[in-house]
Amino acid sequence: MSSAPALSPPDDLTALTDRIVTASSYIDLLRSATAKVIVGQEALVDHMIVALLAGGHVLLEGVPGLAKTLTVYTLSTLIHTKFQRIQFTPDLLPADLIGTLIYDPKNGGFEIKKGPIFTNIVLADEINRSPAKVQSALLEAMQERQVTIGSTTYPLPKPFMVLATQNPIEQEGTYPLPEAQVDRFMFKLLVDYPDPEDELVILQRMARTADAKALTPVVKIKDILASRSLVDDIYVAENIQRYIVTLVTATRDPDKFGLSDLNSLIAFGASPRASIYTALAAKARAFMHHRGYVTLDDIRDVARLVLRHRILLSYEAEAENVTSEEIIDRLFETIPTP
Repeated sequence: MSSAPALSPPDDLTALTDRIVTASSYIDLLRSATAKVIVGQEALVDHMIVALLAGGHVLLEGVPGLAKTLTVYTLSTLIHTKFQRIQFTPDLLPADLIGTLIYDPKNGGFEIKKGPIFTNIVLADEINRSPAKVQSALLEAMQERQVTIGSTTYPLPKPFMVLATQNPIEQEGTYPLPEAQVDRFMFKLLVDYPDPEDELVILQRMARTADAKALTPVVKIKDILASRSLVDDIYVAENIQRYIVTLVTATRDPDKFGLSDLNSLIAFGASPRASIYTALAAKARAFMHHRGYVTLDDIRDVARLVLRHRILLSYEAEAENVTSEEIIDRLFETIPTP
């Protein structure tokens, strides 16, 4: 499979690529700085950076102890932004996130007390430890980048990104995220156990009582915002755009693509938001690889992360232990590439 764009790119693609090579020089610095703290999670870190460049949010799932929180904290600290960690608990209230109106007896009126969501990067730690009414408090913030308190709407700072961690839903004391909440996340990243060699390095680094050295930011907000403008300009050939749409619509109408056996396994397919997020993420990945155009490799890398939490399985699929990963594999195997 060729990695070159299948349709003729625009005439100024070379100039765009040159600008991207210059503007994306900090990416390698950010990667190397993160690797000094986080061991063996290069793909996880890369995908978090892709989401940041694409203006998306990320849901990280894994059992406790896999450094999900540390990874988010490290990446956030290396970027010169405002950062807030919110620990989601069963007694958390929506006002604890977005803020509330407080009566001031001195002037006889109400004042706004903004919540911790008014920041650049939010770590929603163990988001599924809180019930749906708290999780839903994030909906407006994640989609519209604004928060309504009382009758007044306040814009959130730019950039704004939610990085949420959750434990597998089979664990004690967890609540499934509402479908509308899950759909707001560009990616769902699965964090697995490290291999033995990586775990040995982790032991050697972390098995000590002394505090870790303070991290120094290596990227400025203006670099991220400037990068987003260039990401918007990255070229996506029309046949690659059609391939994205075909992948997504096949989750809604498998019959049309010779996948009739998937009909009984998929309760609901992915929405058009999946197509948008796949294209955006693919462009951000191309930027990270210092390219001015999207390749099929970009699509294959990000499409799984976009689709895995948007394909809702039927009872039959659950009874047969079929996973969304297996369905995505079938899509990749069956749908012809351009």
